[in-house]
Order: sequence, then structure tokens, then C-alpha cells
Amino acid sequence: KKTQQTWLKGLDISPDMVELARKNARDYGMESRTEYVVSPGDTMPFEDQSFDAVFTNGSLHEWAKPEQTMDEIWRVLKSGGRVFISDFRRDMNFLIRWVLWFTAKPKAIRPGLLTSINAAYTRNELAGLIRKTRLANCSISSNCIGLTIIGVKRT
Repeated sequence: KKTQQTWLKGLDISPDMVELARKNARDYGMESRTEYVVSPGDTMPFEDQSFDAVFTNGSLHEWAKPEQTMDEIWRVLKSGGRVFISDFRRDMNFLIRWVLWFTAKPKAIRPGLLTSINAAYTRNELAGLIRKTRLANCSISSNCIGLTIIGVKRT
């Protein structure tokens, strides 16, 4: 019997989030194609040039060492690999912030939502941050809710 290759590896610092991801993979019948690791992003337990793509959503504001994490993302990307990082923007319009808070379900997540928005970066802060990393040639874009970093590793 041919062994299926893992095509998604997830990494999170929280054992609870990794367990939730494993449960979701089981529920969707993807358990044999996924692998999840508990680790901080600034010391990823992966070989150099291991991945075709690295993406993360909604966690940038939580990274203890964002410059190191960005350099680690670059390290584990293969040549030609793509990176996508997205998160909230702290300077979003008050009305948009209010709509997000008001529509957040379940209501219990509302305090955490506001904490995340308040901890997020502005576009200028993020530009200054990535200038110090190997993601310096990536582009930053923004919309009314968030910021994204997109790039391709050229070596």
C-alpha cells in the first residue's frame, strides 16, 4: 500500500490549539495528510527549505519574537516558495471595530477580539518590522480590517 504524503504541517505554540487542529483534521477525514507540531514560531523544528508555502492568519500580533519568526519562515521556505501572513490592523476605523465586536460569535470571544486588535500593528509599524528581516522584499497590503505580507522566496 502506498503511503500518503503529508501535505499540510501546522505549528502552534498552544497544545490546545494543536489538539483542536488534529480534531478538525479527523472530522474532515484529513488526519492521514496532516501533521501538527507544538512549537514557538521563532524556533521552528523543520529543515531548511522544507515548504512550498507558509501561511499564517491572525497570529502575528501574538509572536513573542516577530523578527525571528519571520526569518524562520524564510528559512523553511523552498526557493520559489510563497509566504502569506495576515492579521488585524490596530488602526482600523472605529465603526469597523465596533461592527466586528458586535457581530462576533460567540459573544465570549469579544474581549479577546478587542485585545487582538489592540495588540496588532499599523502598516508603518509592520513595514519597519519586516525591513529588519529576510522578508524585507515582501509586499505589505492593507484593507479596512487588516494587513497582509505576501512574497516569493527568490534565491
